[in-house]
Amino acid sequence: MRKTIIKLISNNTNLPTESIINLLEIPPKEEMGDFAFPCFTLAKTEKKSPLLISQELTEKLKNNLPKEIIDITYTGAYVNFFTNKTILAEKIINETKKDNWGILELDNKKIGIEYPAPNTNKPLHVGHLRNMAIGDSITNITQTTGNKIYHLNLYNDRGILISKSMTAYLNYGNNTTPETENISGDKFVGKFYVLFNEKVKDNPKLEEEAKELLKKWESGDKETIKLWTKMNNWTYEGILKTFNTFGLKKIDKNYHESKMYKEGKEIVEEGLKKGIFSKKDGAIIINLEKDKLGEKVLLRSDGTSVYITQDIFLAEKKIKDFNLDSSYYIVGNDQIYHFQVLFTILEKLGIKKDWKHFAYGMVTLPSGKMKSRDGTAKSADDFIEDTKQLAIKGLKERSLNLTEKELEIRGLTIALAAIKYFLLKVDIKKNIVFNPKEALAFEGNTGPYLLYSYARANSITKKAKIENSEIKILEIHPLESSLIKKINSFPETIEKSYKQLAPNIIANYSFELAQTFNEFYHTCPVMNSKQSQFRLELVKAFKITLQKSLALLGIETLEEM
Repeated sequence: MRKTIIKLISNNTNLPTESIINLLEIPPKEEMGDFAFPCFTLAKTEKKSPLLISQELTEKLKNNLPKEIIDITYTGAYVNFFTNKTILAEKIINETKKDNWGILELDNKKIGIEYPAPNTNKPLHVGHLRNMAIGDSITNITQTTGNKIYHLNLYNDRGILISKSMTAYLNYGNNTTPETENISGDKFVGKFYVLFNEKVKDNPKLEEEAKELLKKWESGDKETIKLWTKMNNWTYEGILKTFNTFGLKKIDKNYHESKMYKEGKEIVEEGLKKGIFSKKDGAIIINLEKDKLGEKVLLRSDGTSVYITQDIFLAEKKIKDFNLDSSYYIVGNDQIYHFQVLFTILEKLGIKKDWKHFAYGMVTLPSGKMKSRDGTAKSADDFIEDTKQLAIKGLKERSLNLTEKELEIRGLTIALAAIKYFLLKVDIKKNIVFNPKEALAFEGNTGPYLLYSYARANSITKKAKIENSEIKILEIHPLESSLIKKINSFPETIEKSYKQLAPNIIANYSFELAQTFNEFYHTCPVMNSKQSQFRLELVKAFKITLQKSLALLGIETLEEM
């Protein structure tokens, strides 16, 4: 319907299609039409009042109405379009049954998305869950719009932080292992990182020991490399388990800081020869004062590289590895300046691609801010497990006759839906205070509410015994009309979310869709109706659309709640 209206306006005005797409609105009230077109832009070119233009355009458009449009009116400066709901209903019933429903061919780019890029001195924490939720959803959205996506991950597996964990283990580990302590490898290593920060307060020499250990690692000392390898492997095992629990998709390639921290020097030295960079006090720098980014050291005076030197190399390597058109980074908003500098340097080096940094806000708990080094950061595993246990408790209170295994599976699905939806329903730039009890509520704007809505629709379709009878659309109830229009707007919502690369647009749509369905369900009986088959088909269309919408957020549905 939207495309029909856009074409109709395009044929009767001198506006480009893109402008019409951006201007076309959905009115807030049913009686104002299904779509509305404001005439303010036309007023600038036609030198007439918007009101007069809306009147003239309405009369012009009404001369040759397509069958999908039953009426066109005007209100003030707006042209209002009323669509044929019967045709629209038939369209969405047929379209939602197709495998390509929700798949759009908007672009054809090769896009690398880097996330979650963890450190190997500690377990993943709650902030990483937001990172993974955003990365997974943006991957899904860009993939469903025709692009080829590569999930890329960088392990920050060397440096002073890793040396601190190693130093603490050498001093206080007593040859213990994750097995002897009966904890996961990442938590085990993280425990020594916290221990280092506790002990260094009374024993400042530990700081020097950590620096010395880093030098030994960089010089290739066999015993140091052996310990580093062992502790990193412990961490990898725990991190991969968290990835799996959270449902993170296959990683196409893992990069390791340890294998390329010296790389990038040649790129910087070449940039120096070309005059892009300069020398200052023995160091190689770039002056970005004109870009309002100050000065940035790229190679220290002793010839050692800094973090951004490695990032310059990795940015180029990823492009070469996968022939990328675009490269996205999912990294917290504390690194905004870093990526502004990185992208500016890459442009000056002539490495011109579609660079994007998705800077997300901090996640805190009601108890306050968390710090890994102080041991106050809740691990991702513990957070998921605590949320799962709250979900299981809720399931038990509802007196469901479930086995322990069913409780575990259903509890984890509900917990992940609650977590992912809570992390994605707001603009990623905003900080979040995550309250598990609030996120797990079965009423309101929550993941469990969406799962419950899907399960309710599934229950209706399972109980139905009128399959394959003739679809009769006698009269369309206003709530049926609202549901039809909301389902029909799914592709448009995906397109909007893709253009803005904003998962919260999909999340908000999912909630509005579920709300619209539940209003329909409570007022329009499916089984005891003269047009039961039509309403059943409408329920099926809703169910398919909600499942696909939630899949874009990385959320799995449940057939029963």
